[in-house]
Amino acid sequence: MSQINTRPLIKNAMTIDVEDYFQVSAFEDHIPKSSWNTIPCRIERNMERILDLLDEKQIKATFFTLGWIAERYPQMIRRMVDDGHELASHGWGHARVTDLTPAEFKVDIIRSKTILEDIGGQTVQGYRAPSFSINNQNLWALDCLAEAGYRYSSSIYPVQHDHYGMPDAPRFAYFPRGDNGVLELPVTTVRLWGRNLPAGGGGYFRLWPYTVSKWFIQRLNGVESHAAIFYFHPWEIDVNQPRQKGISFKTRFRHYLNLHRMEKRLRALIHDFQWDRMDRIFLN
Repeated sequence: MSQINTRPLIKNAMTIDVEDYFQVSAFEDHIPKSSWNTIPCRIERNMERILDLLDEKQIKATFFTLGWIAERYPQMIRRMVDDGHELASHGWGHARVTDLTPAEFKVDIIRSKTILEDIGGQTVQGYRAPSFSINNQNLWALDCLAEAGYRYSSSIYPVQHDHYGMPDAPRFAYFPRGDNGVLELPVTTVRLWGRNLPAGGGGYFRLWPYTVSKWFIQRLNGVESHAAIFYFHPWEIDVNQPRQKGISFKTRFRHYLNLHRMEKRLRALIHDFQWDRMDRIFLN
């Protein structure tokens, strides 16, 4: 890949989806939500490492947080806010929007927003749907978000994927329901070979060699002059998390691939680019 000159003044958005390893959608058929309260959480130790790393590098980020997590670990939420990070919603219990009715979705997003604001003491403006589960069939969810007082969403991923994605959606910030609706901020993709390639983190950051991810963001900053939106999960730095039995090879590969390399890659990413909160970059 050829060298691309970055524009160092462009700040990219660092985002973290705050959920524990047993709450991921890929495990939902193996770990019922009714058992969550009986499983020892590992979120606190992983979040402490992440918050310490961001503090060390003087980086502020946006934390899309489950209400279920916030209710159980309020001190962790208060540290996020005290450290200067943005607190945003990831829904209450990691229910995909595709599995909810409009009425159920409204309850979910209001409940999560309320608990996060009560604990964090700051207005929650952003929402990210679990598993990027807003698509052409449920755009009504964006209207619900606007009615509930959210200002932006990061829930539509313009890629082709077997579990999510809306590949024909815009790659950069837009208003899917008109200027009075919520602003949609898609996770970063790069347009190559006639398709959108995922370039904003998650499992792909563990799959690609770091040089590929770095080149993608350099291209976005230096050629397209756009800020990148990057995301990861606290469990992705947790090499010692319990291994799930009975899952498919695909699920095992996606979830556990290169966990041991994740923290080193994050440190390189943080060093190589400038980062800030979603609200500071995209909201007036």
